Amino acid sequence: MAAEEKDFSVGSVKRRIIAQAVPLTVAQVVQLLYNVVDRIYIGHLESIGDVALTGLGITFPVIVLIAAFTSLFGSGGTALFSIARGKRDETEAEAILGNVFSLLLASSAVLFGVCYFLRRPILFLFGASELSVLYADQYLQIYVFGTAFSMLATGLNGYINAQGFPRVGMLTTILGAAVNILLDPLFIFALDMGVRGAALATVISQGISALWVLRFLTGKKALLRIKISRMRPTWKRAKSIIAIGLPGFVMQGTNSLVQIVCNNQLQAYGGDLYVGILTVLGSVREILSLPVMGVSNGAQPVLGYNYGAGKNERVKEGIRFTAVLGFVYTMLAWIVVMLIPRQLIGVFSSDPRTVSTGAQMLGLYFFGFFFMAFQFVGQTTFQALGKAKQAIFFSLFRKAIIVVPLTLLLPAAGFGVEGVFLAEPISNAIGGLACFITMWVMIYRKL
Repeated sequence: MAAEEKDFSVGSVKRRIIAQAVPLTVAQVVQLLYNVVDRIYIGHLESIGDVALTGLGITFPVIVLIAAFTSLFGSGGTALFSIARGKRDETEAEAILGNVFSLLLASSAVLFGVCYFLRRPILFLFGASELSVLYADQYLQIYVFGTAFSMLATGLNGYINAQGFPRVGMLTTILGAAVNILLDPLFIFALDMGVRGAALATVISQGISALWVLRFLTGKKALLRIKISRMRPTWKRAKSIIAIGLPGFVMQGTNSLVQIVCNNQLQAYGGDLYVGILTVLGSVREILSLPVMGVSNGAQPVLGYNYGAGKNERVKEGIRFTAVLGFVYTMLAWIVVMLIPRQLIGVFSSDPRTVSTGAQMLGLYFFGFFFMAFQFVGQTTFQALGKAKQAIFFSLFRKAIIVVPLTLLLPAAGFGVEGVFLAEPISNAIGGLACFITMWVMIYRKL
C-alpha cells in the first residue's frame, strides 16, 4: 500500500492531483504569510506605514529575482526527478537531487554578494524615491542574509512532494511561517525595530524551514536522499536541469522586470502613493492565485510521472481536470474581488486615500482574472512533460512581450497611471489563451 501511494500511475488521476494540491496549497498559503504578514504590519505602522509599505514594494524585484534562481534549479530538477522516478531510475533521480542542492547553494552565495553590496544603487534603479529608499534599504540589508535559507527551503521542498510526501512538504512552510508570525509583532512593535524587525523575523523563519527540509532529505524517511557522492554537478545534468527550469526562471525573472518597470512608471505618473498601492494589489493577487497555483503544482509531478510511465490517457485526464478546476476557481475569485475591493485594500492600510484609490485600481488590475487559469495549465503541462522551449516562449510572451510594452505605452497614450494597472488584465487574456490553445493543439491532441 505504501508503494502504491507513491506510484502516481495507478488510482484516480483526480484524487492523485487533489492529494498533492491540497497540502501544497496550504503550504503555499502559509509560505505567503512570510511576506503578507510583514506588509500588513508595516502598512499599519503609525505615521510611516504607507511610505514604509512603498519601500517594501521597491524590494520586491530583488526578492522575486532570488525566487527566479530558486525556480531555475528547483523546479527544473523536480520535473526531471519525477520523470526519472516514473522510469524507476532511482540512481539518476538522486543524482538530480544532489546536483540541485549544489547549484542552489552556489547561486545563493553569488546573489547575496550582489544584492548586499550593491543594494542602494539597485533600489534606486528599481523605482525608489529619496524617501522610500530609507525603508527599502533597512529591509533589504537584513533580508539578503537569508538568501541561502530561502533558496534551499523553497528549491528543495518540491523533492519532498515529488516523492509522495506532500504533508511533510506542507509542514516546511507551516513551521517557518508560524515562527515568522510570532516574531513579527515582537520585533516590529515590542522591540521597536520597525522594518528591520520584519526582515529579521523572515530570515530566522526561513532558516528554520531550510533545516527542516535538509533534515528530511538526508534522513531515513525519504525514499531518495541528498548524498555527498551525488552533489558534484555534471555539465550534462546541469544543462538539463536549467533547460527545464528556464520557464520558471523566465516567468519569475520577467515578473521582476515588470515590477521594476511598473514601479518606475508609477513613480513618474503618480508618486509613492501608487507604488504602495501596487504593493497591496500584488499581495491580493498572490493570495487569490494560490489555489490555482496549488492545483497546477500538484498536477505537475502526477503528469510528469505518468508521461514517464507511458500512461498518456492519464496525462490527458489530468490536464482536463486541472483546466476545469482552475477556471472555476479564478472565476469565483474575480467575483469576490469585484464585491469587496475596499475591504481587501483595508487589510493592508488604514489610510483613507490609499483605500479609496486602491479600490479603484483593484477593479482595473483584476479585470478578467479567470484568464490566468489558462496560463497556469498550459505552463504546467509544458514543464511537466519536459517541453522547455514552449514553456519559455509563453513565459516571455505574456510578460516581456505584452506587459512591459503596454506598461510603457498606455500611460503615455493618455491613460496615465491607470494604464499601468490595465496592462496586467490585457496580458492575462492574450497570453493565457495563446499558451493554453498552443498546449492543447501541440500536446493534448497528440498524446
